[in-house]
Amino acid sequence: MFSSRTNWPLTPNQLSRAIEELRRKGLPLLDLTESNPTRCGFAFDTRAILEALANPQALSYEPDPRGLLVARQAVASYYAERGIALDPGQIFLTASTSEAYSYVFRLLADSADSVLVPQPSYPLFDFLAGLNDVGVVAYPLIYDQGWQIDLPTIEKRLDARARAILVVHPNNPTGSFVRRSELAELLAFCQSHHMALVADEVFADYPFGADPQRVVSHAAVTEALTFTLSGLSKISALPQMKLAWLVLNGPPELLRSGLARMEIIADTYLSVSAPLALALPGLLETRRALQPQILERVTSNLELLDARLASGQPVSRLVVEGGWYAILRLPSIRTDEEWAMELARKDGVLVHPGHFFDFSSEGHLVISLLTKPEVFEEGIARILTRVASSA
Repeated sequence: MFSSRTNWPLTPNQLSRAIEELRRKGLPLLDLTESNPTRCGFAFDTRAILEALANPQALSYEPDPRGLLVARQAVASYYAERGIALDPGQIFLTASTSEAYSYVFRLLADSADSVLVPQPSYPLFDFLAGLNDVGVVAYPLIYDQGWQIDLPTIEKRLDARARAILVVHPNNPTGSFVRRSELAELLAFCQSHHMALVADEVFADYPFGADPQRVVSHAAVTEALTFTLSGLSKISALPQMKLAWLVLNGPPELLRSGLARMEIIADTYLSVSAPLALALPGLLETRRALQPQILERVTSNLELLDARLASGQPVSRLVVEGGWYAILRLPSIRTDEEWAMELARKDGVLVHPGHFFDFSSEGHLVISLLTKPEVFEEGIARILTRVASSA
């Protein structure tokens, strides 16, 4: 009765079952996976948010496939602050970055075509690609005193069915940005194999320090057809507003064709509501008060973590350049799943095992730097105590 694209394992895994049991028993848990900013104790400008949603123009219906112009102009202004000039006509509003991915996959790929995605990374791409009948080919991010794109492996894995290379800037969970030298190589691949570049920049506003070698934004790329995704979920810490966007850029002829085809896709769905589109300028402005709070939180938690990870500790962390996450490296005497299970059952600490993000080796746990400081500090203390007692 059901399509093969939905043949997913539906039984909860062992870790999910264990956590559900702990919660059912009412046991206290320190959740170091919390990444929902609306639950992390930040001070939102409630008045500004609600006033942005109260625009009386929302009572009229004036559909635009790309999204209301006033909203797209606000997005263009957001990029202008980064020194990137965009025509609002290059911008499409979507209900989420997930929907934006779907638009891109539908535009670029036929059934059995593929896209190249980073590994490790957020485990959403397999689902999004599969729902659009697109295959996924993983390319490695390699770690050596920092993360790098494995460019030689990308070149080896390109074939006639590859339609796009996907980058996450910064990556989730590695927190690594694309460098200018890497972008040049990626664009060469795209040009020689007639592919597009797809860049997910939802965490781009949260760097740890400046680095002139980082790409400012892929929205400025014109050497290949490029799709840049972002939205309110991370920029303004408003995931509940369900409003994102997609920026197209590239060589003029390809760009014109891409925009025309994308307009038909967007016109077919018209998924963004008028109230949210009209609210977008005001909701984007709230980032100016939220982002400093978030950056202070993630950097202070990172500093606390480094202070606890003294020299000689059996636990270390990998280099992170931005975003909301950190990666712990633990002794590989247990699998990631076993470490996460033990921490949950014995210490009441919730972490993500590395395999959740497709790490290629054991010994990695992923934690959220967005966690409230008191929860983060106690959770880290329990992790270190557990690992020390197990070594």
